[in-house]
Amino acid sequence: MGSLLPIFARIMYSWNEKVPSYLVGKYQTIATVTFTALFCLAFLVVSVPFARGAWFDMRTLAIFALTVIFFFSGVLVVSLSRRFMYGYAKNNENMKMYQYVLWCLAEILALCVLYATMSYYGARNGILDGEIRFWQKFYASLSYALMGIGVPYLISGMYFNIIDKNNTIRLLNYANVVTDEVEKTLPEKKITLFDNSGVLKMSIDSSNLCYIESDDNYIKVWYLDSRGDLKQYMLRCRLKTVENSFADSDLMRCHRKYIVNMRKVSMLRKEKDGYEIDLDVESIPSIPISKTYEEAILSRFNSFQ
Repeated sequence: MGSLLPIFARIMYSWNEKVPSYLVGKYQTIATVTFTALFCLAFLVVSVPFARGAWFDMRTLAIFALTVIFFFSGVLVVSLSRRFMYGYAKNNENMKMYQYVLWCLAEILALCVLYATMSYYGARNGILDGEIRFWQKFYASLSYALMGIGVPYLISGMYFNIIDKNNTIRLLNYANVVTDEVEKTLPEKKITLFDNSGVLKMSIDSSNLCYIESDDNYIKVWYLDSRGDLKQYMLRCRLKTVENSFADSDLMRCHRKYIVNMRKVSMLRKEKDGYEIDLDVESIPSIPISKTYEEAILSRFNSFQ
């Protein structure tokens, strides 16, 4: 019994954690809906012949039409639900893991209600044989919905988790490279950027990097070139990966859309809607600080003073 307590504690801890962005991203949402629809179609074809009371078949044109309507209606319900989830997660930085799980369960229950409703409609209009009770069909469909929807959700989540675990961005320290240059007080640091495929895309001195901006599944790296002009470089990667990879560096997350180089901060201002950051490059507009990251940014900024 004692050995189960640590496992239970980890589950409860993760239950209240912020939902990973790889579960609610735009690309991941589209991929999850597509994979779930294909999985459900295959699951229905394989399992229905052995299911008791299921009416999915082609005995008559009316039953086949009812089956097709149910399938595409289910896909529409899940698609709309995931679209709302994507919008909610994008506007709410603190969406918790338990909210995501409850949302998935709500989708499963919605499909059970849809199946029971169409079963009842089919019986009332003579399409299906016998008397069908709504709640009887609802409860009977729960196990199939959990398998047909829950399993692909789990598979998708594990797949994107594996991808997320691959370090696509690394911070390399070149302080130990043999050189004939005069030794500097502080070691130079290069920030090396890789895309999601692990291909090296950019290597830049940290003193030239200003900030990084999220653009859905891409990031925009804003930096100063050799002439001091502000430039932009875009690559396919998530801002969360950058945040994790540079946790102990001068790059800090200040907003769901921005990571800033704290060494480039010239001013921090308290405005009506919260704090804002000004960098030491005039052409860069003020960057907002959200409540989630406010305390960490203020602490780091004060440590520089």
